[in-house]
Amino acid sequence: MTSDQRTAKQSLDTPRERILKALRHEATDRVPIDLGGMASTGIMAIAYDKLKKYLGIESGQLRIIDIGQQLAEVELEVLERFGGDVIPLSHSLGEAQPGKWKPWTLPNGVGCWVSTGLDLRPNGEDGGWLVWEQGVPVRRMSPDALYFTRINPPLREAKTPADLKEIPIPLFTDEQLKHLAVRAKLLSETTDYAIMAGFGGNVLEMGQKLRGWELFMEDLAEGGAFTEDLIAGMVERHLQNLALYLEAVGDAVQIIQFGDDLGTQDRPQMSRRMYQQYIQPGHHALYHFVHEHSQCKVFLHSCGSISPLIPDLIEAGVDILNPVQTSAANMAPEMLKATYGEQLVFWGGGCDTQSVLPNASPEEIRAHVAERLKIFTPGGGFVFNQIHNIQANIPPENILAMYDTARNFQAAA
Repeated sequence: MTSDQRTAKQSLDTPRERILKALRHEATDRVPIDLGGMASTGIMAIAYDKLKKYLGIESGQLRIIDIGQQLAEVELEVLERFGGDVIPLSHSLGEAQPGKWKPWTLPNGVGCWVSTGLDLRPNGEDGGWLVWEQGVPVRRMSPDALYFTRINPPLREAKTPADLKEIPIPLFTDEQLKHLAVRAKLLSETTDYAIMAGFGGNVLEMGQKLRGWELFMEDLAEGGAFTEDLIAGMVERHLQNLALYLEAVGDAVQIIQFGDDLGTQDRPQMSRRMYQQYIQPGHHALYHFVHEHSQCKVFLHSCGSISPLIPDLIEAGVDILNPVQTSAANMAPEMLKATYGEQLVFWGGGCDTQSVLPNASPEEIRAHVAERLKIFTPGGGFVFNQIHNIQANIPPENILAMYDTARNFQAAA
């Protein structure tokens, strides 16, 4: 190896260093990349299976880590091929883990593996599938669908504050916390990837889960003691869990991931006033708790047109915004970077998954991604990812065009 080669090798960042530099808005040796770091930056199992076969990768198992969205765990061999820099705290590292996985079949007939703790049952009514929890079906997938949808919200019959004595958000058990601590230590010490800890901590989405989407939006519109007590109860339980969670993962992770889809395709789900009154206080309490009790950065996944709410999210303590849905109204990448590029890390926005990734040619995708990189990379504070998950119908050639363009991108001098 020549002296120039040694110098070049020494100048390369590790994946963890690359992400940490991006979070500090510092220059990196190349664009940081995420593929599968959390449940909105990954790939559906059907597309992942086709991708592995296209690449000629026969090792490993097709494991489903998110049954609702049918997401595959991105294995380390694939992650390395695409230059990924981050893994979720839940990553199995390809371990056999006897007894944790059981066979299932994807909607296209391909065999896969799901968690043994998942109570999956055939739906005798329509031939689809149901996910059961505590004796009740909570998710349903029809025979012609690719996803599970939520059913039977547990608080749909609640009427008064007295019905909210026990918010159905379970606290972490000692066994779960021990597992989290072990995984965090293992991934931190045996890999050089940045580690994303998927806490969740949803406020708006948890209300929609517990009450049903329509009822909770009505609750917000109506206001009053019931709505206030419900939100306060959810936030209190989240804070209890967050304290336990941070104690378990300690300094072994770099990012705590929260989620709350606040937007639709053309506007936020609610007015800015309503967000500030009902949702932002909970966000503020949770996100600032992370800052006060750890060195981790706060990652918020929030889809849709959320531009009017971004100043409030920054005030609440958000450091990283995902998926950067530039295909939604008032979310132009140039505007986002110019307005908030010094205050936020943009994690996503690198490729339009609604119109470009499924429909464009590889050559068109390369040009599209390069243009996005020219917008988002100046000044640091950017991690490449497509806008939300890679869907089942995306050809492998398009996936390679997207990620290889990001991996090989060189910013103009």
